[in-house]
Amino acid sequence: MNSSLILRRYLCFSGGATTASSASPSKKKPLVFLGSPQVSATVLDALFNESAAPNSIFEVAAIVTQPPSRRERGKKLMPSLVAQYALERGFPSDLIFTPQRAGEDTFISSLKELQPELCVTAAYGNILPSKFLNIPPLGTVNIHPSLLPLYRGAAPVQRALQDGAKETGVSLAFTVRPLDSGPVIACEKLAIDDDIKAPDLLALLFCEGSKLLIRELPSIFDGSAKIKAQPQDDSKATLAPKINPEEAWLSFDEEAYVLHNKVRAFAGWPGTRAKVAVVDSNNVDQNVLELKIITTRVCCNSLLNENDNENISFIKGALVFPCGGWSALENAFTST
Repeated sequence: MNSSLILRRYLCFSGGATTASSASPSKKKPLVFLGSPQVSATVLDALFNESAAPNSIFEVAAIVTQPPSRRERGKKLMPSLVAQYALERGFPSDLIFTPQRAGEDTFISSLKELQPELCVTAAYGNILPSKFLNIPPLGTVNIHPSLLPLYRGAAPVQRALQDGAKETGVSLAFTVRPLDSGPVIACEKLAIDDDIKAPDLLALLFCEGSKLLIRELPSIFDGSAKIKAQPQDDSKATLAPKINPEEAWLSFDEEAYVLHNKVRAFAGWPGTRAKVAVVDSNNVDQNVLELKIITTRVCCNSLLNENDNENISFIKGALVFPCGGWSALENAFTST
């Protein structure tokens, strides 16, 4: 199906359709994976392939993901992308759990019956209560796409791009009740290209995160990861709150680099929009158009007319918006 093709574009590991190892399950430590969106499939793919290795010490015993949701303009109720990918890899459907909340009694009972040694989360999308965290003896580890304690919260990649950060990374940390504040097992740094957008950066970070997880799994299973994990410095923590769709609007009173970073940050969802006025030559009648801003770049201010800092120019196939601080933003792809 098309969804599987999309998923595979972002996967870092290749492998056959085998999900469970041929070795006896009794010799392997059960691991439960929690994830929901497309990028989570990268991590799940890595776990499937590693668990199938001859010397693997673990198996993926269950998958926890968000419940099915309506897509394609609400016409179809579809499983999460992680669930779709797992089913395509031949994972048993009765071992894919989709609780509305991770604290539901029925779900917690089912999880306890599996007796997982370890839980791994990657963009799962639900808060894990203490009664969940207390189940796996080795704990729960999370792949978080930032260099913790920076950008704790729901939108670390988007907020980093919005801030114009030049560097980010991915952290592997133990999960505790306070959000994204557990001890960090390991991290990898990544330079941020000035034009990369959130979906692409997110895919890169989870690609690196899956490698980081596989590298660190032996130390997690033998218990040494808990010894070497470093507590976070809460005094250096920054927050990455969930994005509100109302933030999608651009104000050209701001400087061009601020708007460019916002366009990159909000690419994919919720996108960015702007309103412009179309006026006649007498400056009497006007129509307001709503534009969807997809791709931008910061222009040199020499493109601006010194006597007119309000009118939008059309230069070499692109719209050039005058912005605050005598800066200019070029937008080559717009639609109403």
